[in-house]
Amino acid sequence: MVKLEKIDENKVALEIEVDEETLAKAFDQAYRKVVKKISLPGFRKGKVPRVVLESRFGPEILYEDAIEIMVPPAYEQAVKETGIEPIDQPAIDLVQLEKGKPFIFKATVEVKPEVKLGEYRGLEVTRQVREITDEDVEKRLQQIREQHVKLHVVEDRALEMGDVAVIDFTGFIDGEPFDGGQGEGYSLEIGSNAFIPGFEPQLVGMKIGEEKEIAVTFPEDYHVQEVAGKDAIFKVKLNEIKSKEIPELTDEFVQEISEFETVAELKEDVMNKLKEQEEERADSEVKIKLVDAITEASEVKVPEILIENQIDIMVADLERFLRMQGLTLEKFLELGKKTMEELRQEQREDAEKLVKRDLVLDAIRKKEGIEATDEELQERIKTLAENYNQEEHVIKELLTAQGQLDVMRHEITYGKVIDFLVGEAKITTEIVSAVEKEEQEG
Repeated sequence: MVKLEKIDENKVALEIEVDEETLAKAFDQAYRKVVKKISLPGFRKGKVPRVVLESRFGPEILYEDAIEIMVPPAYEQAVKETGIEPIDQPAIDLVQLEKGKPFIFKATVEVKPEVKLGEYRGLEVTRQVREITDEDVEKRLQQIREQHVKLHVVEDRALEMGDVAVIDFTGFIDGEPFDGGQGEGYSLEIGSNAFIPGFEPQLVGMKIGEEKEIAVTFPEDYHVQEVAGKDAIFKVKLNEIKSKEIPELTDEFVQEISEFETVAELKEDVMNKLKEQEEERADSEVKIKLVDAITEASEVKVPEILIENQIDIMVADLERFLRMQGLTLEKFLELGKKTMEELRQEQREDAEKLVKRDLVLDAIRKKEGIEATDEELQERIKTLAENYNQEEHVIKELLTAQGQLDVMRHEITYGKVIDFLVGEAKITTEIVSAVEKEEQEG
């Protein structure tokens, strides 16, 4: 039996009663667990009769384990019966625990707040599509040409801006080499700004075989704290010079790097793909506009625990990103001269917006009865299996083991919610120029 009491907007108390039969079984299990640790004169360890155990230590010796056995399933069943959606661990208080009587306990827990939805059907939104121009096509064709650049060894001139220099180098700070300051046969494009500011321009004019000392200062915000802001001397030797040759856009080049026969065919394909990408971008922008508008128009008191949980996720994502850049979160905080508390505070506003958005979308999901089907989930698994060249059951087992199956179902469900909102909206498409789009974006 369960009694539900609403304490405030986001908190409820469940008074949960467990019947005598279940209580008796829990005490039996608790006895079998506890007795294994007990030794008494006249009895082998683990063989003390229950009546002797309770007589010697009192029935209370079984209470803790019996409670651990009873509370989780009883609480879980109460959650199902009442339909509440807890967002934190419950606080448990004992109300009654006596042999021969029902076990009663109270679980106080924060739950998902009630959302007062704003209007979400028939919203008017402008879908802006940026016009794709010949200039866009030319930029993309230039990128394609640069991706197929050819390098030619140069022997009869000095190093110029735009060349690729093959160098050996050793860096010194206060006359001593430092970690990460050495390289042999390193290819560096002059003008790429891949090295410390001021390094590459000083190489210009060097000749093959020439050695030179280059003075630079590491930026204050350099990702390696040990050298940040310090003066350094690099001893550099130029081994080789390579000039870049960007291929001409000809039919022959097109045939070599694509399935097309002519430049005209490639241009048409580039134009079509750029238009397709712009259409996809515009669709994504519409979804964001709709969700933002609906979230803004809805009312909900966002629980503090959900904001903190979202900040935890954002900080963890940042930490993963930094690791990919070879930087730790601690170093990042040092460079930014901020504390973890300050970082979390910076994330707070965005975290609250994200939580409110998710609560609003979830309220729409429940109101409209939108759920991911098993067939949709299986189709997503099938796609993954094809992408990774694996059997479907292997992918499903892996996702299950990693706890990602529910995450995938969640993604499918909320994708359907957003698609529903788009389907209900009144969307007007507007073609805008690149200049107009840039002005709107600030």
